[in-house]
Amino acid sequence: MIPKDTVAKILDAAEIIDVVSDFVALKKRGANYLGLCPFHNEKGPSFTVSPAKGIFKCFGCGKSGTPVNFIMEHEGLSYPEALRFLARKYHIKIEEIEQTADEIKEQNAKESMMLLSAYAQQQFTKNLLETEEGKRIALSYFKERGFSVSTIERFQLGYSLENRKAFSDQALKDGYLIEYLVKTGLTIEKEGRYFDRFAARVIFPILNISGRPIAFGGRILTNDKKLAKYLNSPESEIYHKSNVLYGLYQAKKSIVEQNNCYLVEGYTDVISLSQAGIENVVASAGTSLTVDQIRLIRRFTSLITVMYDGDAAGIKASFRGINLILAEGLQVKVLLFPNGEDPDSFSRKHSSDHIQTFLQEQVTDFISFKTKLLLDESKNDPIAKAQLIHEIIESISQIPDVIARSLYIKECSRLMQVEEQMLIQVLNKALWKQKSKDLKESEGHTDVAAFEPIVTLQNSQDQKYLELDLMEQEAEIIRLLLNYGNHEVDYKEESEGQEVNFIRMHLASFICGHLSQNGIEMENQSFATIYNTYFQKMEEFGTIPDIQEFISHDNEEIRNAVTEALVEPYQLSPNWKSRFKITPREKDTDLLKVAETAIDRLKQKHVIKHIHSLYEKIKTCTDEHKLEDLMIDLKKYQESKDHFFRETGTIISH
Repeated sequence: MIPKDTVAKILDAAEIIDVVSDFVALKKRGANYLGLCPFHNEKGPSFTVSPAKGIFKCFGCGKSGTPVNFIMEHEGLSYPEALRFLARKYHIKIEEIEQTADEIKEQNAKESMMLLSAYAQQQFTKNLLETEEGKRIALSYFKERGFSVSTIERFQLGYSLENRKAFSDQALKDGYLIEYLVKTGLTIEKEGRYFDRFAARVIFPILNISGRPIAFGGRILTNDKKLAKYLNSPESEIYHKSNVLYGLYQAKKSIVEQNNCYLVEGYTDVISLSQAGIENVVASAGTSLTVDQIRLIRRFTSLITVMYDGDAAGIKASFRGINLILAEGLQVKVLLFPNGEDPDSFSRKHSSDHIQTFLQEQVTDFISFKTKLLLDESKNDPIAKAQLIHEIIESISQIPDVIARSLYIKECSRLMQVEEQMLIQVLNKALWKQKSKDLKESEGHTDVAAFEPIVTLQNSQDQKYLELDLMEQEAEIIRLLLNYGNHEVDYKEESEGQEVNFIRMHLASFICGHLSQNGIEMENQSFATIYNTYFQKMEEFGTIPDIQEFISHDNEEIRNAVTEALVEPYQLSPNWKSRFKITPREKDTDLLKVAETAIDRLKQKHVIKHIHSLYEKIKTCTDEHKLEDLMIDLKKYQESKDHFFRETGTIISH
């Protein structure tokens, strides 16, 4: 564990410009620096670095944070790993603090397994390139598949000798413990005897996101039907197949640059495509696609393109995995190879230019692809077509974004020649069914705002207003507190005798006082933590908190929320006013007015949410006395809503 004083030393040394400049070309623009974002593909610079605040923010993809966050995102490292990365850059020595015996034992065990896996990879590669058996059997196999020497090196391919004890004996001789040989799955224990798991197989090392070997896949080269064609390492303390993707370490940079991740099935699919110049490709390799794997990809891109080899049964079987991708908020596209071809065979038969052209021309939207595939199967059968509608709607219902769902409904209506309103009704039923299921699983803890059906013109004003994002208003309050909390404003207070008094106070006191008076609490967990800490510091010490303690907060989500609030989207060049005769409207010129508007909007959101919640309770209430209380509360909130709309001039359009 890294001591807190060492962490502080690393954070103090890590200058944001110095860190980011190692990866991004920056140009000074006013008080900030601009560059092309390293996290997504863009033509114009939207990546902003603020040296004064020590943070970065991309207004294209939304990534933001401190120097540590940047290294975590760019290099795919954990928080402690990123700290060690920066410590090496600034030559800061880290002396780990003493841990408990159990912590040391666990850490030593994992590190021993990691070191053993690295050793195994080196041995397997040595077998492939330096032994007569390896050259004759394995190297010739890889060359037959068209793999170049550089590709073999890039993916660290290897070979396990035919002698079933060769690797285990050598590892023991070199000082590695049999305990870890068995735990990593490299060695199999049977009745007191030990054997190499991967004997007589070509080896595909599986690397973690930092590039360290954690497991292996082995392919047999004989036609022995008694043996599995592919054999993978078992789960261990360092390898959990559900959150690992083959080839991600090699692909992550290209995935970010292309803003797209190709998803295939096998090791050789990844290797062949990569050798052909398609480097942004990964494989689930021996496991059905999982949510953890999807979230791993989401760190680098919001688009996944799934590649199929033309097997209709296999395509239909994978629909569940694609629904998971949609549910995580990612875009999904599909690419179908010609009949009888897979990514590996196609890549070996065609030039890189031909493959690139094919990928660009054949890629299609998943919903359209699924609709066409199932329509071809249902033909003119009305029952089959009805089933098709439900399958398509099931996929659309997984998409969290209500606008995206609406657009897909329109497209499906066109493709299937079914009225859009009918599809909307089916979708809303599917959404409610899913929401009910989630409520049961969460033991009745309701989050009504999470249910967003597609609205039509017949929906109530309250439902339309509820679709506005409550979190956006909370974010505005946090932005004002962090950026302008210590600014003084003159608040106009009118007495009963219509006498006007101006009270000078900090903007933070004005905001916190009004929210406290109205009993409004932040619902977003990160914003709530920031606000409550801010309010508590003011109450206890009577001063405005220093935002540096929020910027360097222990919680990553808090740090990200703070940097989002602190970085301004743009700054005008100093010569704009004189050169173009333009006087821009500055959003935050009248801070009091901006704060009043933000508070009013937040109040409105809470009132609307309460109304919606009461409606749902009334619909299911069976107790007459309780129902009467609910109706009284509903009337009160309706009156509050009407008052807000009259006072603020808010208009809800149909």
